[in-house]
Amino acid sequence: MQLSNKQIKDIRALQQKKFRQETGLFVVEGEKLVEEALHSDFNVRAVYKSSEIGDECMARISSLYTPSPILAVVEQNKQSEFKAFAASIFKKAKEHHNEKFPLCLGLDGVKDPGNFGTIIRLADWYGINAIFASEDTVELYNHKTVQATMGAIFRTSVIYCKLAEAVKEFKDAGLPVYGTFLDGSNQNCVKKHGLVIMGSESFGISKEIENLIPAEHKLYIPSYGKDGNIKPRKEFSTSESLNVATATAIICQEFRKA
Repeated sequence: MQLSNKQIKDIRALQQKKFRQETGLFVVEGEKLVEEALHSDFNVRAVYKSSEIGDECMARISSLYTPSPILAVVEQNKQSEFKAFAASIFKKAKEHHNEKFPLCLGLDGVKDPGNFGTIIRLADWYGINAIFASEDTVELYNHKTVQATMGAIFRTSVIYCKLAEAVKEFKDAGLPVYGTFLDGSNQNCVKKHGLVIMGSESFGISKEIENLIPAEHKLYIPSYGKDGNIKPRKEFSTSESLNVATATAIICQEFRKA
């Protein structure tokens, strides 16, 4: 199989957000990711193997420093309408008196594609029902995000929305909304359902969202002294904060064992 210069150019163009948005396509690379795509409900447009197109051609269409032996062009799933999705899950929550409502994550301006991809992978691991991403969160189909998900992108619902509206929907349905803060509480108030907001790498949770979260639901991941005891930050030197993906893993574990 030989690829024309136009085909190569079109595939390479998908490394740019502009062309991903125009075409509604994205690229996945690597045997695991391509296999996940083929077994998902995503429509795979084409699969290219270095054994068929040659190593040189694969290097030209790949975004990786060391190209994988297989690459696929996949159609993006259409974004769920937030209102329709919310109405469905909130109805289920009310029918079960909230106790069987799924646990969801909210991302407030997460910018790093690697962090975003890792959080999607964590959501898949911990059985998170959906991720509600603010409109300024990094693009889902960024190639670094896709690679970091290790295939979880094909099993996890990610819904871009006005996050403040999502928070209000949860609260109006009588569902708890939590957020992670450096000055949050250590109280054990977590439940197995609701919405947990994770803030951006640089600025944390925005003031708009913070004002919607009750004080008792502002969570803090404690740090420890060398003696293994929790201590106030002012009493010892420690890292300023955790990577947002690392913090998400800890938070998900706490909610799942609650």
